[in-house]
Amino acid sequence: MVVGLVILAVITVGVETHIDPSLIESSGFLEPSLLGWQLIYILPVAVVTNDFFISGFWMRTFASKTDKDLLIGTSIATIAITIILGLVGATGLLAAWTGAYPGNPPQDGSIAFFLLLGQLPAWVVGIVLVMTVSLSTAAFDSLQSGMVSTGSNDLFRNKLNFWWIRLAVVLIIIPVVVVALESPSILQIYLISDLVSASSIPVLVIGLSERCYWWRGFEVVVGGLGGLLTVFIFGTIYFGNAQEGAYLLLLENGLYSDDWSAFGAFVAAPVGGLLWGFGALALRLGTQWVMARVQGRRFDALDRPPSPPASLFTGQHANPGALDDEREPATMQDASDIKGKFF
Repeated sequence: MVVGLVILAVITVGVETHIDPSLIESSGFLEPSLLGWQLIYILPVAVVTNDFFISGFWMRTFASKTDKDLLIGTSIATIAITIILGLVGATGLLAAWTGAYPGNPPQDGSIAFFLLLGQLPAWVVGIVLVMTVSLSTAAFDSLQSGMVSTGSNDLFRNKLNFWWIRLAVVLIIIPVVVVALESPSILQIYLISDLVSASSIPVLVIGLSERCYWWRGFEVVVGGLGGLLTVFIFGTIYFGNAQEGAYLLLLENGLYSDDWSAFGAFVAAPVGGLLWGFGALALRLGTQWVMARVQGRRFDALDRPPSPPASLFTGQHANPGALDDEREPATMQDASDIKGKFF
């Protein structure tokens, strides 16, 4: 469906739209700008860190049979997405160079694609809208599946009835729809979530490395909250008052403000999160060292934790003489219960 949408849009836009050469230079879109250079940093940080919170990506990751399959799949997806986003992003330039944007009265730049779409034949508009709605519902379905999986497995450890999880997801969707309808800008909602992920994911990723076995949940929580606090501190200093600093947490001015506020926020979030995280690490280790000395025991906060339990299928059955439906797989399993530590 995506390939069909791209092919249809490319052909019809190429045939039906007419670029006015005089608008190319006057638009100034080919000239370097402060926002353009800032977005080279902001968008990768925002998108990459935010993807860590999307359950659909993790579901597909864990579904990969081998690391090689995962690498091949992500490589193909990266190439396809780059091509598609490049074509869709070019519609903004085409809308400006054909005179569709900004229009009369002037319209917001976020709808430049639809302004360009309005110049195409009605049957093309109908097909594109139907396919766009279908793609949106498909993405929403994946989001709901990820929420159900996360709620059932991660939050309730599969101890709550599956239908209660689905009901909870439906109830959560209601305020989400209300906020989406009432929000002045959907982009602002995305930017707020991007700012949260930019502050929390860097300190979280450290704990995924086996070499950083000394990293705990305490550092992740303090680092994530500290990153947001750092954004507030930066905004207060940059604008000169605490109220504007608080507004920067909500990115009230969006990305298109002609200053360094949004860029500074996305720098302060990950950098501040890491600084707070390592500060929390030093505080925790110092406190545990003092407690060990006071209690007269060995300081073990930097000891490598034991290996996690393993369950290996031997390829044979424990009772080969039994019927096929009665056989049980012979496994070697370490029954030790090893849990992560917060402190």
